[in-house]
Amino acid sequence: MQTVRSLDWAPLDHKAAHPVEVGDLVSADAGGMPIYRVLSLEEGRAWVATREGAPARAMPLDGFRWRAA
Repeated sequence: MQTVRSLDWAPLDHKAAHPVEVGDLVSADAGGMPIYRVLSLEEGRAWVATREGAPARAMPLDGFRWRAA
């Protein structure tokens, strides 16, 4: 995973048909911690993990405001 300092962040468009995709890095704050990788999606939620091999958990998409660009 890239370091936080090398990432550019874009605001999520929650009205878009697909505000995030599997593999995206997302956060509640641009460059803030924690940063999650989207592992899978289901209606209104994303299964995310903080690093490879970490336990996945489901979180509501509206809790994320930023996506790594």
